[in-house]
Amino acid sequence: MSASETARTGISENSLGAVSYLTIVPAILFLAIAPYNRSASVRMHSWQSILIGATAFLANFALGTVAQYTSFLSPGLFLALSSLIVVAYFLVVIVCAFGALNGKGIKLPVFGAWAERQANR
Repeated sequence: MSASETARTGISENSLGAVSYLTIVPAILFLAIAPYNRSASVRMHSWQSILIGATAFLANFALGTVAQYTSFLSPGLFLALSSLIVVAYFLVVIVCAFGALNGKGIKLPVFGAWAERQANR
């Protein structure tokens, strides 16, 4: 996104990157709508946000499936592990959002490299 496009929208790339971590909706919108989808930084944060959210969802889904169909997890252990996934998700999202807002662009170990490759396509 060029300086003129940033001035026209009134929102900096850092702010857009941080907003992409709020939910999956702004992340998808930023990937689909110009001029936001022209910024490699915004695309990277959007892809990383989508990957973080999908991973948390799939981890909770898998945990729920294991708890439902096996006697491996007691209800208390299921609740503790599910809560741990949710808390970890929110902590990662908050750290990434503040990093994006400050222009530091935190790249997570596996997700960051993949998101960066997608952003630079």
